[in-house]
Amino acid sequence: MPDNNIDADTIIVIDQISEHSPRKATIYSAVFPGLGQIYNKKYWKLPLIYGGFVALIYSINWNNNYYQKYKTAYSDIIDGDPTTNSFEALDIEGTWDFTDESEVEQFTSRLSTAKESSLRYRNLCIIGTIALYAANILDASVDANFFNFDISEDLTINWTPQSTLYMNREIIGFQCVLKF
Repeated sequence: MPDNNIDADTIIVIDQISEHSPRKATIYSAVFPGLGQIYNKKYWKLPLIYGGFVALIYSINWNNNYYQKYKTAYSDIIDGDPTTNSFEALDIEGTWDFTDESEVEQFTSRLSTAKESSLRYRNLCIIGTIALYAANILDASVDANFFNFDISEDLTINWTPQSTLYMNREIIGFQCVLKF
């Protein structure tokens, strides 16, 4: 039953302040990197995020291509089959003599090192991509938490003398009062 005490010309206004949700920003950034920064209106961070992702993905691809090339060449040189000779394509300058056993051993050692280095750098770039993704989510969440944070003009620290009782003795010292 409606309340009859309210006048007919009275309008009830409910003032709602839209709250900036850290949860939304976190979910947005987790679903699509950079979307949380757009929600937080921090557009200047988008080139950093996407530039980082582009650079890391390019590095992953570049290192993976070299890893595959060195892995195939290493497999071909150690298998002993004379028909598999993809490693000869890596000798661009033609300085290696593949009929000399000592040079083949040295070349094999260098191929192994190059293969392991390419694999390591590829894996580090993958870890970097995951770290950038996590930093993107963390940044959006922290920015959203501080979105409505009010920093007033009156941020002061007041030092005042203060006397305190300690073990039934009066001690003189300072009191610090933060006002914000």
